[in-house]
Amino acid sequence: MIATVSDDTFDELVLRTELPVLVDFTADWCPPCKMIKPVLAELADELAGRLVVAELDVDANPRTAQAAGVLGMPTLNLYVRGQVVTQVVGARPKAALMRAIAEHLPLPVA
Repeated sequence: MIATVSDDTFDELVLRTELPVLVDFTADWCPPCKMIKPVLAELADELAGRLVVAELDVDANPRTAQAAGVLGMPTLNLYVRGQVVTQVVGARPKAALMRAIAEHLPLPVA
């Protein structure tokens, strides 16, 4: 499941979360954003307990998008302990996203 965050909830749900959080900065009018949504849903399901996947609508939440320096969509920022550790701009296949985030994920629990 993909969580929805806003300007009001970003600090609590992204910056103060124990797990890494992959935030999709998105917009309704953005075709590549729509293309990547199923990939993000798969990652959210497959990595549940190791990664939180969240989306933030940049039009409805400009303060957070501006603070994150988002200029193009989709922009995917991976936050670990409140810090951006990697950024991917543009729609990417699942394998490419996994390569970008894998080193920052906690190991699976046996």
